[in-house]
Amino acid sequence: ICQSFLERNFGKSHGAGMSRFPKFGNPGERLRKKRWDLSELPKFEKNFYTEHPEVARMTQHDVEELRRKKEITIRGVNCPKPIYGFHQANFPQYVLDVLIDQRFKEPTPIQCQGFPLALSGRDMVGIAQTGSGKTLAYLLPAMVHINHQPYLERGDGPICLVLAPTRELAQQVQQVADDYGKSSRLKSTCIYGGAPKGPQIRDLERGVEICIATPGRLIDFLEAGKTNLRRCTYLVLDEADRMLDMGFEPQIRKIVDQIRPDRQTLMWSATWPKEVRQLAEDFLRDYVQINIGNLELSANHNILQIVDVCQESEKDHKLIQLMEEIMAEKENKTIIFVETKRRCDDLTRRMRRDGWPAMCIHGDKSQQERDWVLCEFRTGKAPILIATDVASRGLGLYFWRFSLFSSLHSPATLRFPLCSTL
Repeated sequence: ICQSFLERNFGKSHGAGMSRFPKFGNPGERLRKKRWDLSELPKFEKNFYTEHPEVARMTQHDVEELRRKKEITIRGVNCPKPIYGFHQANFPQYVLDVLIDQRFKEPTPIQCQGFPLALSGRDMVGIAQTGSGKTLAYLLPAMVHINHQPYLERGDGPICLVLAPTRELAQQVQQVADDYGKSSRLKSTCIYGGAPKGPQIRDLERGVEICIATPGRLIDFLEAGKTNLRRCTYLVLDEADRMLDMGFEPQIRKIVDQIRPDRQTLMWSATWPKEVRQLAEDFLRDYVQINIGNLELSANHNILQIVDVCQESEKDHKLIQLMEEIMAEKENKTIIFVETKRRCDDLTRRMRRDGWPAMCIHGDKSQQERDWVLCEFRTGKAPILIATDVASRGLGLYFWRFSLFSSLHSPATLRFPLCSTL
């Protein structure tokens, strides 16, 4: 089981001349903890927020009413007022142009409060459900932050580091970074296991302002001297609760030790257990916590969810009935979650044999296969995706409408983690 977990999350291949994350030992044991002297470090700016006149005119009652309407709860002091329009964040025009092209009309609740806070240079924790729009909530301020720093020089590491638990989430974030970074010529790369190291190393050696990484592969590269975090002043921990669930805390701590302590740190999580709280206390300074909705993990209220509890013997028949209804509609993308990889493969074979355009994704598939299947699903060439929990959170499947069927044995384990907003 341990070996399978390592291969699934860090990949099976070993680059020539590269030491791999040790299977049994201290991750990053060859990385020495930095002894930082802030007086010797180059100064940098991280507060770029100018309050829009419309926001400045908001009374305390207006602020409280907007937060109540958006289900925003704040913990911390000196938190800036929330905004209710993208223009009020005072983003550069190159950012606003992409938002217009993407047809986003207004910021999501986490963005309403997250944009002013992140642009102010404050450390923050964002607690929100999957599909809340957190990716843009930290990436757009990151791009403003980067564009106010000196240009990268040869041998410099990234200015912005995003740590993510899985390669799928890392790839999703990198795609968003690429879409929004083109206009200001910001370069980004995605570092994860299960893929050749050579292209990733070349990206790092050429210099990238934004690096999105899974902890294991980044530890590999830091130990081998393929990159460094000396220039990193903007750190993001995405899905921190999931990274801890997967056992990445030692790697995260080793990585953060390599980053200057006066950095700006943003932590994002769907839940707020004591382990995540401890991480926030250790890594963040004078931070503000933003909660969207209830602190308990909850479903996205923008999504209609119907639970049909049935006997095991009825499940396949009900699935076919449901698929016939869905496929008769114009918008018919469907994800079917199952418990095991064997069930995933068996159900896919049966559905394809019966003529359904289905493909599957799970942890035993190669990275190339997974990328191809997701591309086929996103473009609609294969509108039925059968998946295990590898696709359960943060895949960035962004479209107006789709259906989901969860084929799990116990009703107590039913979860519908749909991702609808970047």
